[in-house]
Amino acid sequence: MSDLHYKTATGLATMIRDKKIGCLELLEYFLERAEKYNPSLNAIILLEEDKAKARALEADAMLARGEVFGPLHGVPMTIKESFDVAGTPSTWGVAEHKNNIAAEDAVSVNRLRAAGVTLFGKTNVPYMLADWQSFNSIYGTTNNPWDLSRTPGGSSGGSAAALAAGLTGIETGSDIGASIRIPAHYCGVFGHKPTYGILPTTGYGLPGNNVPADISVIGPLARGADDLEVATLAMAGPSGRDAGGWNLDIRHSVKKALTDFKVGVILEDPNCAQDLELTDQLQTTVDKLVALGVCVNDNVSPVADTKRAHLVYMMLLRAATGARLPAEIIAEHRARAEASDLDDMSYKAIVDRAITMTHQDWCAWNEERESLCCEWATFFREFDLLLTPVAASAAFPHDQQGERADRLIPVNGNGEPTVDQLFWAGLPSVVFLPATCAPTGLTRSGLPCGIQIIGPHLADLSTIHFARLIEKEIGGFLPPEGYS
Repeated sequence: MSDLHYKTATGLATMIRDKKIGCLELLEYFLERAEKYNPSLNAIILLEEDKAKARALEADAMLARGEVFGPLHGVPMTIKESFDVAGTPSTWGVAEHKNNIAAEDAVSVNRLRAAGVTLFGKTNVPYMLADWQSFNSIYGTTNNPWDLSRTPGGSSGGSAAALAAGLTGIETGSDIGASIRIPAHYCGVFGHKPTYGILPTTGYGLPGNNVPADISVIGPLARGADDLEVATLAMAGPSGRDAGGWNLDIRHSVKKALTDFKVGVILEDPNCAQDLELTDQLQTTVDKLVALGVCVNDNVSPVADTKRAHLVYMMLLRAATGARLPAEIIAEHRARAEASDLDDMSYKAIVDRAITMTHQDWCAWNEERESLCCEWATFFREFDLLLTPVAASAAFPHDQQGERADRLIPVNGNGEPTVDQLFWAGLPSVVFLPATCAPTGLTRSGLPCGIQIIGPHLADLSTIHFARLIEKEIGGFLPPEGYS
């Protein structure tokens, strides 16, 4: 049992079905690990041991009768704090919402339970899910298991840290600004941002937030690509009013081997400073793919103007994240926007304009998004996938001073704006495309990193399959030291 904690969720499910370990026995194993290792990480911020043990006993009884819930039968799981789980708080790291206790499970949680998971806890998030660090006044700070002085990412930072340290079998997070992909990249695990709208977000939101947010999605994090596929398929499909009218049929990749794929590669862009250690590691990965017979073109771009594409993303992103701000806060943004120079393209000026623009202006930006979607569609007529960085660097040291927009992260010895991390996040997000983060190894400094695999609309299983091939041929999840 010495390596149970680093097995994939699908591997654990197979062991359970083969009766090599019981569901309760496996749950107790992970609970013991959480008790031992979580204090230094603070990844898991809530445990529901009694409910989880009751569920595990039920799963064992079913198995004794020759029955299973589904493909993840008996697999212990934690989930991001912001998901509604009946009887638990969903605060989003906001002290004012400490008493926001979910009355019922989110649709995605229901579907994961139907797939067989044993949910035993929740994992940490940043305040309002709005950071690539995971700290708040309710639960404190989550640390990266590779280096406790560094962030595990955010907003699904607790999810990725718990997976990397072997404290849980599988996780689910959310992503509007790489909140699945960056934690996966920083902690060396797999993460999948699905095509917009294919995984239901009902039960994922603060009180009164019933309309799905633009760009925002939910998706799985795991220690293996197979787990991403199983969890994505378990959660996918229409819900609510849509459920009675149509079904979702996500097609598996028609390309099976690495040599079947033709991929574009962009490892650097003049609009985003890139850490050389990270670039070198990703280039090594691309070189290995070429040696394995992948058709690679590193002189391509899906859009003609990446700077403009990023501005489209920023305007639509901040319009979405600012839509429910209090009236007095919006008034402050409006005053600054009206007083600013139109040539001011700083992050804060863009935020002010995005939050306060008219609906007519929003429609104009949305038209630009549609043009970008057409450019991407043209690109994918020639290429199967696009490979890019997930972020500008590997995990950076904790920095909780001041506002996020004012903080800097070290890139090649210089301080670069933290918000620049949004550049690679926005490429697929603004046009609703699927993107999988696959771990590719360590930088020279010994920090994990991943590569972003972007695919065509609804080609989720193709990006995940390519991640599976990287995992098989180049290497996937690596465990950090100190958690054996």
